[in-house]
Amino acid sequence: MENIYAKRIEEIRKLGFDAVIIKGTDPHSSEYPADRWKQVQWVSGFTGEAGDIVVTADHAGLWTDTRYFIQANAQLKGTGIELHKTRVPGEVGIPQWLKSHFPDRRPRVAVDGLCQSIGDIRSLSFCEIIDCPDLLSQLWADRPAIPHTPVEVLNEKTVGMSRHEKISRLRSQLEAKGCKGILIGSLDEIAWLLNVRGEDIDYNPYVISYLIVTTKRTVWFVRNVDEVPQIEGVVKAGYGSLADGIEDLKGCGRIMIDPSTVNFSVYKTLKSALGEDNLKFEKSPVAPYKAVKNEKEIEGFRKAFLEDGIAMENFLYWLENEVASGSKITEWDASVRLTELRSRIKGYRGNSFGNISAYGPNAALPHYSTPVENSDLIRKKGLYLVDSGGHYEYGTTDITRTVPMGRCTRSEKEDYTLVLKGMIDLSMAVFPEGTAGCQIDALARRPLWEAKKNFGHGTGHGIGFFSGVHEGPQDIRQNFNPMPLLPGMVTSNEPGLYREGKYGIRHENVLLCREHGKSEYGRFFSFETLTLCHIDRGAIIRRLLSKEERRWLNAYNRTVRKKLSPHLESEVAKWLRKKTRRI
Repeated sequence: MENIYAKRIEEIRKLGFDAVIIKGTDPHSSEYPADRWKQVQWVSGFTGEAGDIVVTADHAGLWTDTRYFIQANAQLKGTGIELHKTRVPGEVGIPQWLKSHFPDRRPRVAVDGLCQSIGDIRSLSFCEIIDCPDLLSQLWADRPAIPHTPVEVLNEKTVGMSRHEKISRLRSQLEAKGCKGILIGSLDEIAWLLNVRGEDIDYNPYVISYLIVTTKRTVWFVRNVDEVPQIEGVVKAGYGSLADGIEDLKGCGRIMIDPSTVNFSVYKTLKSALGEDNLKFEKSPVAPYKAVKNEKEIEGFRKAFLEDGIAMENFLYWLENEVASGSKITEWDASVRLTELRSRIKGYRGNSFGNISAYGPNAALPHYSTPVENSDLIRKKGLYLVDSGGHYEYGTTDITRTVPMGRCTRSEKEDYTLVLKGMIDLSMAVFPEGTAGCQIDALARRPLWEAKKNFGHGTGHGIGFFSGVHEGPQDIRQNFNPMPLLPGMVTSNEPGLYREGKYGIRHENVLLCREHGKSEYGRFFSFETLTLCHIDRGAIIRRLLSKEERRWLNAYNRTVRKKLSPHLESEVAKWLRKKTRRI
């Protein structure tokens, strides 16, 4: 029987282009697209959150990063699609691969320009680009429609800043750059600027839309205009009328666009209406502005992690006792229980991503997708990993805990401890003003590197306020990113280690960058740990922890106990006291 995905590849080849590029994103460069734009999944069966496909007459390839290598190898079997590895030494990206595949001519490359950023297309300047918006619609008979869900307007008291203040500051930044306006395609930036939220994308509280801000007007291009609340100072227009909105910009002056988030089809419309000289290509000033949380947002984050920590402790108590008693608890059962506990929290607005509930070998897949049916039983031995988070009207959380379910091997204990050392060492960091995340990433990796071990994913990502669980522009990873860490930024700290076919370990807390003090050498920053959930001592090899690391761990677990115990039932509080004893 012919593989359905192999058949789809052949249908794409019949379109007659030298190459077709299919991106794993949407018209807004979203990390998590709505079902309509899960084009890579439809073509290949690959369900990872990062992946792009190239189809030529004699080759089909999927490009994805280290988080998904094991998953991709399994899901691509029988499709005829070859895995191309990214974020590894010697990687060959799509542009370089196309150059080598067509060395003697300029290939005709078809793209869905709605789902390709300007930056993506610029990297293909040696190709003849054929823009085919909604390219796959001619093959994808039951392709989902563009979603639209009710729009919620957030109270200024919740977010700490009015949309008028945010837009006024944006206008000042545009004027400083010699611009009279900006077209924004990034959904998280639009949600933050307008203080609005929706549910158009799973796990992301966004409204699919575009926004044009000029010195005189703010125009929001959104679906189902009549159902969207009227917002003071904001003109509503139909999502499909963006081209008309662009025409209205004629004579306005120079317009800023971010080439990493504005799609190629929109860019062509802008260029045709305004001319290239009236476009300024620059990173959006909104991203770094919203990454620095105000005092109200920080207060909300602290509340979110307190409430989330209560749910996590109740979950871990339940899980340990159920498994120890012999109950047949699967990974899916555990995931459902955790979501149910979070859903009881006042202000809960859904999970911030799909729970990663993984036992034993499954945890070796950093972004394991827990199956609803036939998921593995959690047994009374080895390690269980749960990576999860929640959206609340006052903040967003992300936490990973790896816990021993019983007897662990020497290897499991050693790796558990080395990963923990890295997480603690980064938590204790003190660094001068101007330091970027890539400059302190090694703190989390040093204990692993010394043991000749490593992990392939980043150590930390920014987190939004009742927004995307992954937020830039800051991060903590080896890739060079010059964005400095600033007081008010909220960033994850999640080193890991993965042994294919055996187990996976990740410890994740979320950090708030804060002022540490001044000296004759300048300002220094450090981190406050926002996450509140104990770190299990059961798999720790004590001698591998330094005195300072033990002191940090004891202090952290003591803080967790003091803050959470008053909110727990007596038997759970008693259990937590045992779990947080000094080491």
